[in-house]
Order: sequence, then C-alpha cells, then structure tokens
Amino acid sequence: MNQTDKAKAFTELHRKGDPVVLYNIWDAGSAKAVAEAGAKALATGSWSVAAANGYGDGQEIPMLQLVDIARSIVSATDLPVSIDFEGGYANDAEAVALNVGRVVDAGAIGINFEDQVVGGSGLHSIEAQAARIKAIRAMAGEKGIPFFINARTDLFLKLSDSVRHAPLVDEAIERAAAYAEAGASGFFVPGLSNPDLIGRVCEAVSLPVNIMMWSGMADVKTFASLGVARVSYGPGPYRAMIEWLKGEATRVYQGR
Repeated sequence: MNQTDKAKAFTELHRKGDPVVLYNIWDAGSAKAVAEAGAKALATGSWSVAAANGYGDGQEIPMLQLVDIARSIVSATDLPVSIDFEGGYANDAEAVALNVGRVVDAGAIGINFEDQVVGGSGLHSIEAQAARIKAIRAMAGEKGIPFFINARTDLFLKLSDSVRHAPLVDEAIERAAAYAEAGASGFFVPGLSNPDLIGRVCEAVSLPVNIMMWSGMADVKTFASLGVARVSYGPGPYRAMIEWLKGEATRVYQGR
C-alpha cells in the first residue's frame, strides 16, 4: 500500500465498539516485533521514544531526530504508522503545520496532537487549538494525504485524581466538538479511566474515542462495549521491556 492507502486503512480501523489496539512502539526494532505479533497498525508513544533516546518527555527530543525515527519505523514495516508528535514543537498554527509536514513527508499517516502548552502551563484555549488542528488539516490536504489527526486533550492527565474527573467531562466534550469541526480525525482522552465517564464521552463525541490503558483499568472488551474506537498503551510497553532488561541483567551480573 502507498501512504494514502495506509492512511485510509488506518482510519477504517477506528470502529466504535470494535477498537483498534495499538501497543505503542519506540523504534524500528520494536515496530517489527509488534508487527510480527499481529498488529494491524503501529503508533509511537512520546514518552517511550524520548526515553529510548536518553531524553525526557515534553518535546525534549529534537524534532528532526524524532522525524528521522519516524522515517526509520515507516521503512521497517508495511503497516500504517502514527507518530506521537506531542504539541507540534510550536505554538503558532502555521509553524505547527510546517512541522507536522515533516512527519507526513517521513511517511507517517497520522499523529497524536495534544492541547497542553508544552513547556508552559495549562491548556491552549479551545479556539487556539482548533486553529492549530485546522492548519494541520489544510497542510495534509495540500499534500493529498487523508492524515489521521488524533486530537488529544490533557484535561484528565493534568488532574491525576480520577475522583475529580467528572466535572471535566463537559469541557472535554466541548473540546472534541471544536476539534472535530476543525478537522480532527479522533479524540484522545488519556488519564480518563472511569468506565461511566468514558461511556459518556463516547456517546457525546462524534469522533472515534481513544483511551490509554494502564494498570488497574478495565479490559479492552469492557471499553469496546462502551463505544471506544481505539485503545493504546502509552509508555507501558517500554517500561515493561526496561524492567525485563534490568531483571535479566541483574541475574547475569549477580550470577558471575
């Protein structure tokens, strides 16, 4: 498949109640391993890519290095590849679109794009974030790629106490509507774990809803029944791999 076909296939994988599962990767090697395990598509996680290259999360890894990593992953597999591009490495809408264009040119068919102010505080206003999404959509249209913009809200990650998430749902739904109108393809709510609240979001939002799995959450089948269309694992796979590696190395060195 060419890039356009991959982008279309990736979009079609997002089915409400039958979610695409993305076990997040961080380089070409992990991409091959996950692909061989039966994945239908691949997606990086920003935390994992940064950590694997010696950086912290939050756009600390240089953008051009990230683009090179994206290119190497795309070259290593025939599957559609989505890149976690955090906040687009800029605040200005046109600058963000120019930066995302590099990811498109690297062969990726989508991005995660978050609404927190990376390196600052709080979230971009709904209007500002919608303008940024609109600029990305226009750029991708000029390139002829039906690019998948997974619009992420950081509302729930910014407030780690899940007991206090219910009052944030209305704003999340408002943001989803604005992002959809601006050209977003999906809506990502990392940090939201309560099944009832996830169900509310899925019912109210027109876009395919993406949730992120972590320890203690319900299983994929449960989230599918709530209408979730995409399940990802964030930094979990990388952290598990590193713990395994540490354990194996510890046994080697303690056994000398």
